[in-house]
Amino acid sequence: MDAMDMNLLAALDALLAEGSVTGAARRLGLSASAMSRTLARLRSATGDPLLVRAGRGLAPTPRAVELRDRVHQLTRDVRAVLTPGAGDLDLASLARTFTIRASEGFMERFAAPLVAAVTQGAPRARLRFAPKPDKDALPLREGEIDLEIGVLGASAPEVRTRFLFRDDFIGAVRDGHPLLAGPITPERYAGRRHVVASRRGAFTGPVDDALHALGLEREIVAVVPGFPDAMRIARNTDLVAIVPRSCLGAPTNPDAGGQGLVGFDLPVRTPEIAITAMWHPRMDADPAHRWLRDTVMEVCRLAAPLVGEVVR
Repeated sequence: MDAMDMNLLAALDALLAEGSVTGAARRLGLSASAMSRTLARLRSATGDPLLVRAGRGLAPTPRAVELRDRVHQLTRDVRAVLTPGAGDLDLASLARTFTIRASEGFMERFAAPLVAAVTQGAPRARLRFAPKPDKDALPLREGEIDLEIGVLGASAPEVRTRFLFRDDFIGAVRDGHPLLAGPITPERYAGRRHVVASRRGAFTGPVDDALHALGLEREIVAVVPGFPDAMRIARNTDLVAIVPRSCLGAPTNPDAGGQGLVGFDLPVRTPEIAITAMWHPRMDADPAHRWLRDTVMEVCRLAAPLVGEVVR
């Protein structure tokens, strides 16, 4: 143990992440010559060149590729062990960037009040919103994101969850749309042309299943990636969109957030949507992360149409 230099682990992590002596030196605040000497020590310790010349840059050896993820996690673990435990959280001096992954629908309704709440509570904190192309839990496991918000899927079993609120789907059309001129029955609804939002590009969903059970079929003329896209199209055409109620506004004021859109209850039943916050268990005891979770919960409680209790 006396012969081990833990600084080599941090240096190896930086070198494998940057793929450059200069970049690793900049990350660690060292000179390029000092980092070159450290690379020589690492080559001697591992018995592998680790990074070799490839044109004007450096390329990792197979051994370096094999070590990259292990070294990164080891470095995080060592830093966590050797960092003093946090006492009372000082929000005024909290200089930290939190990365949140959420859908466009959540961003449309909650991003602005969440940014306001976070920056008011911790003026030096920053939020980074990441796109949500899927429900893969790997970014949570690897620490690329701090918090994920959305519908709970087939996630990693160790992921912690906190129920935020219940939502449901409603229809949305432009103000003055002919569909609003009378009772919105399944037949009148299915008789209109529609735009739907689907990350997977699917043309059908639960609404179509419910209509099919009544012997009805709607005409879908456009599929878009997100609900804000569907709302923009519905606002400027006669197409009918389906969006979460929270995207459009509170139940007592259905067109509050629609900017020219009017929401209506669908004439068929669709499953409720349970919106959940998810994070990796290593962040459970972190005071700053706990504050972030509580802030998200409070913002959702104030802005969401329906809010439930913590479930886990």
